[in-house]
Amino acid sequence: MLIDSYGRPVTSMRISITTSCNLRCVYCHREGVSSAARELTPEEIARVVEAAVDLGIAKFKITGGEPLVRSDIVDVVEAISSQRGVKEVSMTTNGTLLAEYAQDLARAGLRRVNVSLDSLDPETYKLITRSTYPLQKVVEGIDAAIEHGLSPLKVNFVVMAGLNYEEIPHMLEFARSRGAVLQLIELEPVGVSRDFFEKHFVPLDEVEKALAQRAEKIVTRALHRRRVYYLRNGGVVELVRPFHNTEFCMNCRRIRLTPDGRLKPCLMREDNCVDLYPALSEGSLSSVKKAIVEAVKRRRPFYQLRRSEVG
Repeated sequence: MLIDSYGRPVTSMRISITTSCNLRCVYCHREGVSSAARELTPEEIARVVEAAVDLGIAKFKITGGEPLVRSDIVDVVEAISSQRGVKEVSMTTNGTLLAEYAQDLARAGLRRVNVSLDSLDPETYKLITRSTYPLQKVVEGIDAAIEHGLSPLKVNFVVMAGLNYEEIPHMLEFARSRGAVLQLIELEPVGVSRDFFEKHFVPLDEVEKALAQRAEKIVTRALHRRRVYYLRNGGVVELVRPFHNTEFCMNCRRIRLTPDGRLKPCLMREDNCVDLYPALSEGSLSSVKKAIVEAVKRRRPFYQLRRSEVG
């Protein structure tokens, strides 16, 4: 198992396969990558996954941009899922194209999806996504994913004051009625202006208190010490507080791969990446492994960096 110098095991990899997206969500941080000169092929991604599995990483999440805008997305999923030792392949998507791809993705080895859906109101959805894509397309994508066994499905809901905060009860019922998990996410000051963040950020403290009163069971996940609330009416809600929460950083088990082949030890930093592409071009699995090990060595809890800067 890979363990960084802070004693944190690295057990999963987020693979961003494109910076392109068919939406322009107001809060998007693009996995910390603003642009990419190239995109790794399914074969190159498979090589990275093979090396990562040999080092003890067994779970892989495909992200973007929007993964489904890549015409070879099914090939990407199969390239990852077919590697011996891979325990889970999941994906985060905006859901607009999911109805079209759900069946083929499931056949290729995808096991579950997180679907970003920040409003059930068509006008609010249009405002947040800054697009003309119909909200109904996302709902159809969620239903298709569930139909084809991509579950437990999670609905990602970034909570924003003045935009969708009041919709939380409606979204909870939407997720509950489909057997999905509602993932409430605090807005991050990444990819947005300071003014936008200060205007729309709302902490989840009051929401958490209300959920605790309605819960029959509360579980704390190892990843980021996230709390999951199992409500008496059958709903399931997971809370995600970002990097300013010290538990979030100290329990992070992920490393990130960018579309152009860089390993990012932390979402919030660009100054400690490891370029994997030379090793991929060389074709040496051992060189790819060395690059992954080096990236893990560079991992540092971001909240500590912030504290040192303030101090």
